[in-house]
Amino acid sequence: MFLRFALCIGMAATAICFAEPQPSRAQTSTPAAPAAPAKPDAAPAPSAAPTTTAPGDPFGEETTLTAKPIVFVKGTGNWDTAFQTITGSLKTLKAYIAKENLKADGEPMTIFTSTDDTGFQFQAAIPLTEAPKTPPRGDVGVGTSPEGRALKFVHHGSYDGLDNTYEAITNYLDERRLEAKDMFIEQYVTDPLSTSENHLVVNVLVLIK
Repeated sequence: MFLRFALCIGMAATAICFAEPQPSRAQTSTPAAPAAPAKPDAAPAPSAAPTTTAPGDPFGEETTLTAKPIVFVKGTGNWDTAFQTITGSLKTLKAYIAKENLKADGEPMTIFTSTDDTGFQFQAAIPLTEAPKTPPRGDVGVGTSPEGRALKFVHHGSYDGLDNTYEAITNYLDERRLEAKDMFIEQYVTDPLSTSENHLVVNVLVLIK
C-alpha cells in the first residue's frame, strides 16, 4: 500500500498531498510532504493503463464532482489492514442510514486526509439525497463531499492490487505535468461490504487545479 504514500510526493509539476475535505468536524493537520523516492527505471507510455483496468474503462478521464451532503466516520488505520478498517467504518455508516431512514445518493467512498509509509487518516463517507434533520451523535459526522474538476481512474480486482493502479496514476500525472489539488478519493462502485475483496471496482478520483 506504500504507493498511495508515494503518490503524495511532489513530482515535476505534480503534487498530491492528502488534506482534510470539507466536512465541518475538527480538522486533521496534514504532515509535510516527505522526500521524493527514486523514480522507476522505465515509466509507461502516456496512453498506458494498469493491468487492473478493464478494456474500455476510463483512465484519466475528466469529470466534474458535484458537492453532496454526506455522513462520514473519521478514523486512522495501517496499510496492512486498510480494507478491514474502511469496510468497518462503512458498516457503521450503513447501519446509521438504515436506522434514520435516510437515502443514499451515490457510491460509498474513502477520502484520505493524510498518509505516511505505515498508515493513514481518512473519512469513510456515504453521499445522501439530503442531510439528516437531526445531527448524528457518536462517531458519525455530517459534511459535504468534495467538488470540482477531477480525473477518474478505474481499478478492477483486489484492494491490495490498487498499488498497481496508483503507480500508473503517478506516472500518468507526472508525464503530463498535471497539478493536483490536495484531495484524493476512492469511490467504491461495487459495495465492499458484499463484494469479494478480489472482485472490487474502484474509481480513484484526483482533483485537478
